[in-house]
Amino acid sequence: MKKRHDTRIVEIDSGRRIEFESKLAEALQELRKDHEQQIQDYKEQLERTFSAKLENAQLAAAKNSDYASATREEIVSSKLRIDTMSSQLSQYQKQNSALENKVRELQEILDRAQDMHRRQMSEKDREVADMRHKLQTQLEEYEQLLDVKLALDMEINAYRKMLEGEEQRLKLSPSPSQRSTVSRSSVSQTSRLLRGKKRKLEASERGESRPGYKIVQEASSSGPVSIEEIDLEGKFLRILNNSDEDQQLSGWTLTRQHGSLPEIGFKLPGRFILKAGQHVTIWAAGAGAIHKPPTDFVWKTQKSWGTGDDVKVTLLDSTGEECAERTLFRVRREEGETDEEFFDEELAEFRSKSHQTVDPSCSIM
Repeated sequence: MKKRHDTRIVEIDSGRRIEFESKLAEALQELRKDHEQQIQDYKEQLERTFSAKLENAQLAAAKNSDYASATREEIVSSKLRIDTMSSQLSQYQKQNSALENKVRELQEILDRAQDMHRRQMSEKDREVADMRHKLQTQLEEYEQLLDVKLALDMEINAYRKMLEGEEQRLKLSPSPSQRSTVSRSSVSQTSRLLRGKKRKLEASERGESRPGYKIVQEASSSGPVSIEEIDLEGKFLRILNNSDEDQQLSGWTLTRQHGSLPEIGFKLPGRFILKAGQHVTIWAAGAGAIHKPPTDFVWKTQKSWGTGDDVKVTLLDSTGEECAERTLFRVRREEGETDEEFFDEELAEFRSKSHQTVDPSCSIM
């Protein structure tokens, strides 16, 4: 029984094995066919992909070949341009070198010319300084001679007056030649007033606006700088350095009082130096003068310094201290006063003002 059972099992196992092997063979056959089909599909797909990529590569190679040719041509043309530009650069460098040499030569010529000009200007400045010194010396000598001449004229005039008095006392009449001499002496005295006295005397002698009156100027100074003259027509004012040293007038101010008008002032420019023995003129705008520092300044905002009488001008230093002043005022002529007596008074005033003592506190070193 057991044997039969084992045999049956063997038979069943053999049948099942054969059936399984048959099915396995069929399955393997189908798998092989599927794999072969897939391989064929893969092969065809690879061939198509390869063909497409090969075609694309060939097209790209053709394009790259064209680009390479164009690039080679461009490189050749670039080399030609580089050679041309190198040649031009060499020429430009040579031209630049030549121009630099020329500029250097011209600069040397210019430097020599400037040195020569500076030397010439220095020589001219020395000559001008010498001429100014000589001129100043001559002016001082001339003023001394004028002082001597004026003193002699005054002495002659005094003797003439004494002679006229004696003639009148003796009831004698002067000859025509004596009258001519007297007239010439009076004119000579009138024409030789120094430092602004001439204008003042002539204006007083004319008596144009107010007969019976005369315009008198009074001046004072506490230092080496004084107000030398005020023009009666208000056109200008003149300041004089009476010392032998230059005076620093930087920040100094001229103030003017004219009647009831408000006080006004003119400030001298900064770093202004008034040379020894020299004067500076400050012109009013209405005078039509030309601004020529350092000898002439124009007060552009003021048309006049003031005309007529009742004019007072004060010179203040940089600290506001009064250093000089000059006043114009009108006084009545004394009854019977002659022009010559008026001249004598003016001359005495001039002499007294020109011998004032100098206050060191107002000196500027």
